[in-house]
Amino acid sequence: MKKILETESKTRDKHILVAVDPSESSKRAVLYVADFVGGFPGFTVTLLSIINEPGEDFFETDDERKIWISNATEKSVTLLGKYRQILIQSGFPEEKVKTRVCVDAPGSLTELILSFQCDLNCCTVVVGRHHKSKTEEFLFGSISSRIIHDAKNCAIWVVE
Repeated sequence: MKKILETESKTRDKHILVAVDPSESSKRAVLYVADFVGGFPGFTVTLLSIINEPGEDFFETDDERKIWISNATEKSVTLLGKYRQILIQSGFPEEKVKTRVCVDAPGSLTELILSFQCDLNCCTVVVGRHHKSKTEEFLFGSISSRIIHDAKNCAIWVVE
């Protein structure tokens, strides 16, 4: 008679990546995740803020650049802290809400967001939709549209 060993299969949390900036659309994205998933077990959220450093000719000295980066990072950390509290108050355990700030990484915002999605093995990416005119969208593109088209192996939530 064979003895069958039962192994306890521990299910991994579903990981949600929320890319944020100081805009109202990002706040709506965080509030949507809080309302839709907050309080349900089995979810981890990472809040991601990407700081785009202006071009080299924007700063007169390297010290100015460092001060700018420090100030931008501080603002991002404060914003992420507020968003983190929203998620915790909606029912996420504190240890299930993580924050990340990415400064001066090469590549487009879309590439960076999808790179984090891949590295963190997130099943869902959430972004807010910025309202742009047709001209602005033509000139600058739409990050949410690019994410929708370039993402692989994950769901994309674009929050209006």
